[in-house]
Parts: sequence; C-alpha cells; structure tokens
Amino acid sequence: MKKGRILVTGGTGYIGSHTVVELQQAGYPVVIIDNLSNSNLEVLDGIERITGQRPPMVEADCTDMAALEQLFTDYPDIKGIINFAASKAVGESIEKPILYYRNNLNTLLNLLDAMPRHGVKGIVFSSSCTVYGEPDSNPVTEAAPIKKATSPYGNTKQISEEIITDVVNSGAPIKSVILRYFNPVGAHPSAEIGELPNGVPQNLIPYLTQTAIGIRKELSVFGNDYDTPDGSCIRDFINVVDLAKAHVIAVERMLEDKSDNKIEIFNLGTGIGLSVLELIDAFQRATGVNVPHKIVGRRAGDIEKVWANPAYANEVLGWKAQTSIDDTMRSAWAWQCKLRERGVM
Repeated sequence: MKKGRILVTGGTGYIGSHTVVELQQAGYPVVIIDNLSNSNLEVLDGIERITGQRPPMVEADCTDMAALEQLFTDYPDIKGIINFAASKAVGESIEKPILYYRNNLNTLLNLLDAMPRHGVKGIVFSSSCTVYGEPDSNPVTEAAPIKKATSPYGNTKQISEEIITDVVNSGAPIKSVILRYFNPVGAHPSAEIGELPNGVPQNLIPYLTQTAIGIRKELSVFGNDYDTPDGSCIRDFINVVDLAKAHVIAVERMLEDKSDNKIEIFNLGTGIGLSVLELIDAFQRATGVNVPHKIVGRRAGDIEKVWANPAYANEVLGWKAQTSIDDTMRSAWAWQCKLRERGVM
C-alpha cells in the first residue's frame, strides 16, 4: 500500500471513477467526495467489481467548506488531491454561466484553502485544452499561448490555473500538476464503468452510443462548414483509461518530489486529430452499428480544430496514450450495451 491517501473530488464521475480504479490498482488508498450532480452511487459497485475494493465516499459538495473540513478531519492521512469536481459542458456553461463560475471556482478555492491546514502536499488539477482557445497552429504544445476563452467553462479552467499559480507562488506549502486534457472518450474494458451523465448527454460519445442503441433519434453534428477536410470540427480523442493512468503518474511524481518545480503543466492527448464525422465513421467501423446523424448549425463556443502535441508528457512523465480509436469505440459500445442489459438505459 502506498503512503498517503488520495482525495478524489468528483470521484464517481466519468474520469474520476476510472482514475479511482487506477489509483487503487496502483496501491493508493482513496476517498471520494461527490455531490452526485452528474453521476450516481452505482458507480461504486463497478469500481468494486473491477478492483475488489469499495472506496469510501462522502456525499457532499466541495463548495460546502464545513463538509470539506469534516472530510479532512475524518481522513487525516490524505496527502494528495485530484480535483475532478466541476461542471464540464461547453454549451450548458454558455446558458448557465453563474452555475459554472460558482461551482468550479469555489470548489478549487475551498480545496486550496484547506490543504495547508491539513498537511495535504499537492493537488492534481483537471484542466482542459480549452485554455488554448482556437490555437494558432496544431498540434498544440504546452508553450502555446492561452487565448481568450470561448465559453464560461473554458474560462473557469483558465481562471483556476491562474488561482493555483498565484497560491503556489505565494509560498503556500503545496505543489500542483495541471493536466490539460483533450477529449476523453470510451469506457473501462470491463464495461463495469463508463460515461453515464444524468439526463440528456452534453458530450458527444454518450449521445452517439445512446443514438446507436435507439434511445435518441439522431445525433446532431454541429457544423460542416469549418475549414477542415470534411467541414466538421477536429478534436484529439483520448481513451479515458489512458488518461486515468496519467493521473496516477502525476500523483506519484508530486508526492515523491520527483520534480523540483512546484507547478508542472502537461498536455494529455494522442497527437492525432479526428473530425466528428471521422469519429462517427470509426464507431460504425469498429462496432458494425449504424449511427443516424444529421448536420445542424454551428454551436456557440466550439473550437474549429485542436489536437495535442503530447511529447512533453511522453518524455517527462513517461506516459503515452496507447489505446486505438477502434478499441476505444468498442469499449464505449460495450458499456452502452451493459447499461441496456442492466435496464439502466
């Protein structure tokens, strides 16, 4: 067993649950805090079936400072935090900006405030390639300029990175690794956990798989008039398990002082850009299942094209995305089929 417990905020969510699995399999004791606003408790059953361990969980909101203080009191061995607790849909953030600023920023502020008092050494922050906005060129390195955010969601990530930098530079006794994700997709190969948003999905893949299985009538592709080969937006789609593994490496690097830098930033992506239409084709090719879809108008806040240069993470972390897009699409479909078997949807 590793020394030091890891607090995973939003740990029953999509990326959080996969990261809890990888942490437990790497020997880290874990505790989850989640308000279940976009997840459910059954995720814990899936984690337990995969790892043989049921992680302890506190059902509370990280914006509730009293609840956080009680959590740190109850688990005095917490040494690191991975912060996934955030609202995360670009479109929704444009419609509900106050919700996004209140939830995403207050959560981070409370965690940073509590860490020194409770001897927590570092925080891994779940950031996003949205901080690069519409990049000047692709693939994007960590040195690319930060652009004005095109959505409140993206702006909360930019502001959060600035807050972490200011707090660490103030002399606070903490470290941070900021991980800028590109587009996480897929599910655990066991089909025991995957992406299951409450209500109508805001993200592409769960809407795609729900369309493929007949829950949704058709998938909307937002725009086919972008300056890309097929006119649809291009993204870097990274397998969620590959992404989760990077968090374990980041935590270990932070807690074992493998770097002299108090703040480190890494892009997490495959280095390959795929358009939305190419992704639909990849799903259909990998699964043999048709996805009814239609072209609609552009969506506010969408970036035309962005994909990662992951060389820095490859070299410094010794991490690399390894799962093919076909295997990733098959895992997403297996998860959707498992949900149907269980009568969930």
